Amino acid sequence: MFDLTGFQRDLLFVTAGLDEPNGLDVKDELEEYYGTPINHGRLYPNLDTLVDKGLVDKRKRDQRTNAYSLTARGRREILDRESWEHQYVEELVEEEAESVR
Repeated sequence: MFDLTGFQRDLLFVTAGLDEPNGLDVKDELEEYYGTPINHGRLYPNLDTLVDKGLVDKRKRDQRTNAYSLTARGRREILDRESWEHQYVEELVEEEAESVR
């Protein structure tokens, strides 16, 4: 996952969190998170990159719509990334949990 852009990682995580989303579902989620519009010329080439890297599967839902889902490799990459990040923020997360109690 080290060779992905931040935007591509976000696409991967959103795809993981939705049930076989189409491109517009992914776009809507990211626009809500980013607070800015995402154009199709940015979205679809980056989704295709994830497909080309074997992290996401793309299948036809109907004549005009594709559905996306994580591959086994995509799931492994997300779990590895989460584990790597966790080692650096574990103390911060625990402190935050303590302050909420």
